[in-house]
Amino acid sequence: MSGRLRDGFALLVGIFVFYTAATGPFESLIQRAVFLALVTCLGLSLFPLGQGTPWRKAGLVIDLVLAAVTVTACSYIVVNYDEIMTTLPWATRLDMVLTLGLVVTVLEVGRRAVGLIFPVLVIAGLMYALLGKYIPGSMGHRGFDLEFVTETIFLGDLGIWGMLTGVAATVIAAFVLFGALLLHTGGGQSFMDLAMRLGGRQRGGAAKIAIISSGLFGMISGSAVANVATTGNFTIPMMRRLGYPAPLAAAVEAVASTGGQIAPPIMGAAAFVMAEILGIAYVDVMVAAIIPAVLFYLSVFVTVHIVATRRNLSLVPEDELPAWSEILALRKVLPIVAALGCLAIGIFMGRSVATSAFYGMAGLLVAFIATSVGRLSMREMCVRVLDGVTDAGKGMVIIGVLLAGAQILVSMINMTGIGVTLSSMIVAIAGDSTVLVAVIVGLVCLIMGMGLPTTAAYVLVAAVLAPAMTAVGIDPLTAHLFVFYFATISVITPPVCVAVFVGAGIAQTNWLPAAFEAVRLGALTYVVPFMLLLYPGMIGSGGTLAVINAVLSGLVLVVAIPALLGGQPLWGRLWVDRGLLLIVIAIALWPAMLTPLIAAGLLGACLFFGRSARRAMQEVGQ
Repeated sequence: MSGRLRDGFALLVGIFVFYTAATGPFESLIQRAVFLALVTCLGLSLFPLGQGTPWRKAGLVIDLVLAAVTVTACSYIVVNYDEIMTTLPWATRLDMVLTLGLVVTVLEVGRRAVGLIFPVLVIAGLMYALLGKYIPGSMGHRGFDLEFVTETIFLGDLGIWGMLTGVAATVIAAFVLFGALLLHTGGGQSFMDLAMRLGGRQRGGAAKIAIISSGLFGMISGSAVANVATTGNFTIPMMRRLGYPAPLAAAVEAVASTGGQIAPPIMGAAAFVMAEILGIAYVDVMVAAIIPAVLFYLSVFVTVHIVATRRNLSLVPEDELPAWSEILALRKVLPIVAALGCLAIGIFMGRSVATSAFYGMAGLLVAFIATSVGRLSMREMCVRVLDGVTDAGKGMVIIGVLLAGAQILVSMINMTGIGVTLSSMIVAIAGDSTVLVAVIVGLVCLIMGMGLPTTAAYVLVAAVLAPAMTAVGIDPLTAHLFVFYFATISVITPPVCVAVFVGAGIAQTNWLPAAFEAVRLGALTYVVPFMLLLYPGMIGSGGTLAVINAVLSGLVLVVAIPALLGGQPLWGRLWVDRGLLLIVIAIALWPAMLTPLIAAGLLGACLFFGRSARRAMQEVGQ
């Protein structure tokens, strides 16, 4: 397929999402079937089989067959919508053929887009459903035949047309379009300019530029890996030019981009999925994630500052930084303010999240046109908007296909009861110990999330592991945020740290030292999930005092953990410094009313008197 025709297809996907966000979605299965048909066919064109090889013609034939089967299967659902929703149809041979073709196509596009891991997991779930009766012990089940599996996957709203596909086809797609339009109408450059001005003239300025810019981009991006590839092509060469070691440059970008996935409002699209799974308002999820996200970025800032100070890394030259007058120009500020303001108005008026995203897009486009008249030609304005819609269509492919595949896997998990079985096994191993259950779940989340995009990783661990935490009395929102954070940081955790791989490739360095740097920079993220369990105020629960207690404890850790891992000198003797910092961290993690205050006082005393002691030792030495 030619590039122009492919862009036209992507534009069609974007227009479909914009239209349904403005007017409201079609009936549930119709909306999901049309959306899946569009993004799957677009995915086949974006990732053509055999591209650049002698057998591309054979690959083209296969792609056309897969596209035809997908369109036929999705059209079948649209035509037979009333019958499917009002009766309990029995699976025919045609249904089984269409289901097989659709599942194969979805998994094949997923394989081309993100690799083998996710399709293999979905296939394993399907085989487990079909062959469970042959598995001995507690992991076995009575087994299900092809007809029943087909009915579950294809002829109802529990399988591939379930909630996850629905969220992808409405809310997430609308926000992908919103983000793409925002970036293409000047928001991307505005974010970068702001990051450069805020961080450039500080110690470790180039790294702080990466943190700010990647955080801003990541808040509206669905993928940490894509974020590294986008902003990293600018920030990593800048850090290298100013003398940053290549592993550190790669790690800073990887960690900053990952942080964007836990930062509201979108959280890598997982916020919407979490709200649907828990049956709560999206705003509640967004508010609960604010404090952990702020603490994460503060800790990365502090760590970078300590490392930059110790290594005496260069500042960004003043002449390379944009002027404040340019950054705050009305033509740059107004579209962003209008977009975010209209989005917020829609949400707080009680409109659906997809409709609120439409309000944001409408405000953005009006402000963009108003500030571009006389500066850009009508053709240039249209090109920017259409480029944003086209890029959004392409961005929806991975999210749409992965969530459709995840929905298949979740339906098999629910049908076979394997999630309940695994949760029971974890609780049986850990007993009544909440801490032990949390440790086991956290480790399993890191393993299960490796190699998967944020949203797909969260869906998988939420279906299998979150029930183990709620079974021992943990609040459902806390449990889901816990597994979400661990699944997210798997992209910077060795050995399958895909965000680090991309960053290391740009920095032209070995991924292993970059991974160790990433773990050090993002160390607080491994602690934050446990703080959710220890301090309910971390998610805004328990009243004002509980929130203050949680924030104070978090701020102590924001300073103490980077100081410990960054080698910040206190008294001048390494073993004394580390011992004091470990004591401070232990006190801050002890969940009592006054312990954060005690930890803060001890940390402050260490920093103040330690500095005085070092000065005295230097004077004696002189």
